[in-house]
Amino acid sequence: MSSLGDKSARIAIMGPVKTSPTTLGALKRAGWRSRGVRDELRDNLIKALKDGRTVGQRWPGILGYDKTVLPRIETALLSRHDFVLLGLRGQAKTRLLRMLIHFLDPLIPALAGCDLNDDPLHPISARGRRLVEEGGDDAPIEWIAREDRYREKLATPDVTISDLLGDIDPIKAAARRLSLADEDVLHFGIIPRTNRGIFAVNELPDLSPRIQVGLLNILEERDVQLRGFPVRFPLDIMLVFSANPEDYTNRGSIITPLRDRIASQVITHYPQELETARAITSQEAWTDRCVDVRVPEFLRDVVEEVAFQARTSEFVDQASGVSVRLTVALLENVVSNAERRALLRGHGQETARLADLFFAESAVTGKVELVFEGEREGPQKVADRVLGEGALAVFLRHFPAPYRGDKQQEQTDCYKPIIDWFAAGNTAEVTDEPGEHTGPLGVPGLPELVKLHLDPPTEDLSAACELVLEGLHRSSLLAKEQGPDGIRFSDMLKEMFEDF
Repeated sequence: MSSLGDKSARIAIMGPVKTSPTTLGALKRAGWRSRGVRDELRDNLIKALKDGRTVGQRWPGILGYDKTVLPRIETALLSRHDFVLLGLRGQAKTRLLRMLIHFLDPLIPALAGCDLNDDPLHPISARGRRLVEEGGDDAPIEWIAREDRYREKLATPDVTISDLLGDIDPIKAAARRLSLADEDVLHFGIIPRTNRGIFAVNELPDLSPRIQVGLLNILEERDVQLRGFPVRFPLDIMLVFSANPEDYTNRGSIITPLRDRIASQVITHYPQELETARAITSQEAWTDRCVDVRVPEFLRDVVEEVAFQARTSEFVDQASGVSVRLTVALLENVVSNAERRALLRGHGQETARLADLFFAESAVTGKVELVFEGEREGPQKVADRVLGEGALAVFLRHFPAPYRGDKQQEQTDCYKPIIDWFAAGNTAEVTDEPGEHTGPLGVPGLPELVKLHLDPPTEDLSAACELVLEGLHRSSLLAKEQGPDGIRFSDMLKEMFEDF
């Protein structure tokens, strides 16, 4: 790509296009030198490391990969390797690939009007060579921004070799009265047009084997040949890929020769700590609404726990994975339900509650692949189960376990007044509808218990009481009925006898 020998050349590369050299002669006088895209990526990464830029500065917005994925990607870049990111869905693979442009130069020169972004000093296309031969030092130069040097293709069954590499264009030949042996009749595909840049293939195993074969020469010999055309084009390009392990073994596979030519394989993963997962969800979710919606801290933990529970659930296909998009969509739905409640009541602010989580189950049902047992249960029941398990996990983190003893058969004393109140025939309702209802704050002893163990802000007290009731329900001490108008908690034994 580019390497600058003096200050004027650096200004030419970093400054606006209009102040940069516009002819080949001016570019030579500025001291510009050619540099391959792999060397460019390597050199700029080395500079970032030497300058002491943190991981967050080198990879802005990427969380949870500081000590696992990112060091391995940087190792591949320092080795000048093509690489593949292998991981389940929703693990930021595409975002990582797109962020590689940050290690490219802001601007590079190319011969104007050439399809292959020809290096002014080493043109590879017929048009580029002709421009230099005919124009000499007056050959026109254009400047390409780093954003225009990255292209990607989603691997789908309809992708053809012509799409990727190119083909002979008989219409061009007829219109310009050219022989089919003339190089100017070629129509280049997306890969040659990314010359001197980065080309990414998403979901590589979905490419048919015969199409994957077309990538072999580019990876190893760094050239491309179209059909039987006698000319080979030495491309300066870096190829990167993403793949899902499920696709790797089931829907498709990476052919052995291609896998052998991809020098590095980097394994991605889901967030491993709750704090990291929360930070990712907060970064990605849209929560800035027309109503001021407050989401209690423990409720944000429940949202993240739902994904952690789903990733271990016996009803969810673990080979498919549970995307981070689940928690993003779930938090947005929780906020939206609280926003809707505030608008119905004419309030300018609202606190999200645990009930909002269960009314946001649509964010779960469409984002988990179920195994046979899960299909028998149904997506809504599985969603309710993982939502409840997420709430239970956070409940047990802050409150005493509902049962004590080695065999967990004896009820913990602090919950007895609450259970007895429900056993007396009382119920607690949580609803979005305007009006007075016997909510969690009306349960004797419950607010005091919450203040003792969680001590939430006053505005979060009702939501925290819901967490305790949900935890008691998941511990089989209370019954819960969810209808279109809200949720009702009642005595477990009474509900069992009524059902009987």
